[in-house]
Amino acid sequence: MHAIAAFEPLPITDAASLRDIDTPDPAPGPLDLLIRVEAVSVNPVDVKKRTGGYGRGAVGNEPRILGYDGAGTVVGLGDEVTDFTVGDEVWWAGDAGRQGANADLQVVDHRIVATKPSSLSFADAAALPLTALTAWEGMFDHFRMSREDSGTVLMVGGAGGVGSILTQLAKRLTALRVIATAGREETQAWCLRMGADAVADHRELAASAGALAPQGVEYIFSSYTPGNIGTYAKLIKPFGSVVSIDGTDESLLPLFSKSASMHWEYMFARSRYGAWDIAEQGRILDELADLVDRGEIVTTATERIGDFSAAGLREAHRLVESKSMIGKVVVHR
Repeated sequence: MHAIAAFEPLPITDAASLRDIDTPDPAPGPLDLLIRVEAVSVNPVDVKKRTGGYGRGAVGNEPRILGYDGAGTVVGLGDEVTDFTVGDEVWWAGDAGRQGANADLQVVDHRIVATKPSSLSFADAAALPLTALTAWEGMFDHFRMSREDSGTVLMVGGAGGVGSILTQLAKRLTALRVIATAGREETQAWCLRMGADAVADHRELAASAGALAPQGVEYIFSSYTPGNIGTYAKLIKPFGSVVSIDGTDESLLPLFSKSASMHWEYMFARSRYGAWDIAEQGRILDELADLVDRGEIVTTATERIGDFSAAGLREAHRLVESKSMIGKVVVHR
């Protein structure tokens, strides 16, 4: 099969940073689906893995096939799979410990796969799984939110992939007020389009968010954590909660006097460690598909590249690395 692989950490301007290769077709294990990939989206995790940020660029001695958002069609089933059939159109976020979706075919544990929204194309569907799972787990596994929850959540990085979907979910599934952060006029407009009640300037975060929520906020969801812990400590209410999706190695001590809690959200934790509730991700994706098909959630795809090749994916990586992306970039056939 054709695949796009990374062999060594290289800048995206280097044509060898992502290369077209031919590799044997993968074979599904007992719990796997074999899926024909129709579309993928590129996330910061792809860039980090390509540049060596999460260890070596290969699985064993194999080239690393990236891609952690996918939409496609089931073409094969493992012996123990009973809830999918060949021909099903599905979406998934995959497993960071296995080869990814930047290929003709991918094997994925069926428990983290769901039927894709029927109202979306493969390209528009591929924009959502990883970021939607990240937002959902942050809200409901870490914040323990419910549909009756009120108060305010500060979404740091409101125009990014996670911010774009978390804002929608918070407004549809809770009673929370959402303050998103953005800088440029176009990113501010995007946050409001996604449903944010207000937008704070991330360049003056403490002053801007503080003016919008002078009594403080109950929740902070952070896409850009390093350097911001002191600011979060100023903005969070006593006994509030912070979820970080990018981590930080700085001291959390500023949060102590507020009795605030800090949570790390890593969407791959369930698949990486074979968690007892690994099938929860498939269930979440099923619920998200229903929300999409009811018109309550919209795709966050803003850039669509119709070139499923190394060249197309290099362009998608370049856009993500530019740090000016609004929403998500998708590469499709």
